Amino acid sequence: MNKPAAAAETAGQAAEVLYEVADGIATLTLNRPDRMNAISGPMLARLTQLLVKANEDPNVRVVVLTGAGRAFCVGLDLVDATQGSGIGSQAQADAVSVNLDLRNTPPTVLFAMDKPTICALNGSAAGYGMDTAMGCDVRIMAESAKMAAAFVKRGVVPESGGTWILPRLLGWAKAAELIFTGRTLSAAESLELGLVNHVVPDAELAARTREIALEMAGNAPLAVQSAKRLMRMGLNETFNDHVHHVYLQFLQLVRTQDFREGMTSFLEKRPADFKGR
Repeated sequence: MNKPAAAAETAGQAAEVLYEVADGIATLTLNRPDRMNAISGPMLARLTQLLVKANEDPNVRVVVLTGAGRAFCVGLDLVDATQGSGIGSQAQADAVSVNLDLRNTPPTVLFAMDKPTICALNGSAAGYGMDTAMGCDVRIMAESAKMAAAFVKRGVVPESGGTWILPRLLGWAKAAELIFTGRTLSAAESLELGLVNHVVPDAELAARTREIALEMAGNAPLAVQSAKRLMRMGLNETFNDHVHHVYLQFLQLVRTQDFREGMTSFLEKRPADFKGR
């Protein structure tokens, strides 16, 4: 008797994050536009599953994360939290304090991904949404979008990587000012600070994101992924240790078919056809 209802619930949860693969690009779309893509518990779990799926799919070379409607993500769902359910509620906080495991959550999965990630900020990113955007490698922002590091205004901290990412991205003083004030930034201010790579007219966001994603996807995927791993490792290594790791990766890459294709296509003055082998 309960199977149809359970199936409907599962389908509804899946629909909160859309997934599409085309031309080597996996696009994940936060799909709760009526709540400005505020994050629910099931939505968080689904996003994690799809990020892992994209990272493991050999047909995916680049991952794009965006939102449906007029916002990218306004953060955790405060309506659910204040009503006693959902992320941030007392019941959820009590459960997490007993069984805390952050290994399979979007911030840690995003950080560990080998595939390059692009966040297409179609609208406002606040709180958890801002942290999620910061967790991507590249950010492209629509002119009308805003970023709000509003954590301290809600009585919390940047809980999903912001306190680690922002000081490294902006330097201590600028990160401190942004986090301690909880200030909202326009797209132009976000670009000036270096929080985003590009700001484009709203109508051009999808096309510009696709252009950059295709440019990445056209390169040797093993080399791109190795470069990302090395960049990640370099955050916590000395220079001497790092160059040794780089050379070991280099020795592996020169044995690949893609390396030979890269050299041959250059000499033959034609576009390379990389296979990821």
